[in-house]
Amino acid sequence: MVELSSPPPVRPSHEALQPLWQLAELGQELEGALAGVYAHGNGQSEIARFRFLGPEASHPRIRLGLFAGVHGDEPAGPVALARFAAALAADPQRAAGYELWLYPICNPCGCAKRVRENGNGCDLNREFWRESTQPEVVILEAELRQRRFDGLITLHTDDTCEGLYGYAHGRVLNEALLKPALAAAERVLPRDRREHIDGFVACESVIRDCFPGVLAAPPEQHPRPFDLIFETPGKADFELQVQATVAALDSILAEYRGFIAYAQDI
Repeated sequence: MVELSSPPPVRPSHEALQPLWQLAELGQELEGALAGVYAHGNGQSEIARFRFLGPEASHPRIRLGLFAGVHGDEPAGPVALARFAAALAADPQRAAGYELWLYPICNPCGCAKRVRENGNGCDLNREFWRESTQPEVVILEAELRQRRFDGLITLHTDDTCEGLYGYAHGRVLNEALLKPALAAAERVLPRDRREHIDGFVACESVIRDCFPGVLAAPPEQHPRPFDLIFETPGKADFELQVQATVAALDSILAEYRGFIAYAQDI
């Protein structure tokens, strides 16, 4: 069981994004823009995106999409992405050979209110590629189609689990990336070692199945990108969740870079 802690402080969307906008204003490796704007109530909400361009490597840049805040009551992911971007800005070599697109808050209304659903009461992570009219999904699906990412990493928090785990969607490459990421994050927080997690069969903290409608690459995209969902235990210390997520992200970048280098030599 993970150590319980007091709930993390409320982190409105604008507060979680401030470090990223500040880095983007420096005009170096990180650029910030809006993926889309949509009407909500008497005002409007925005989905921000940030691009981090790592140093060149021996292979063409690998384009990854990193997503967090799909559920508004899971603040560790957005904060972890901001922390990760700051670490990359301080040491760009950590992202050598990568073009990273960060979407820290995919559900701005939910994040502002600290609720799972969006402003229309919908769980966005059941709406993707199902002809959804939810504005957040429409914006993000357009981004996924336009960018054609080589890999997707989605960050979530589960307040019913006993430790770290992830979804590999039944693909060998996904598991090959997820297992080292869990091992790296386990230096910070324990894994959930149960045989059933979140209603699915699990093996070594890896789930091969998944819910329909989760954020994923367009159905028509081929070849398929790698696609990982990384989950932290919501009842664990908030700072440790952030640290574990950053460790997992570093591991995924290093492992996939090695995979590309190996593939070039075949």
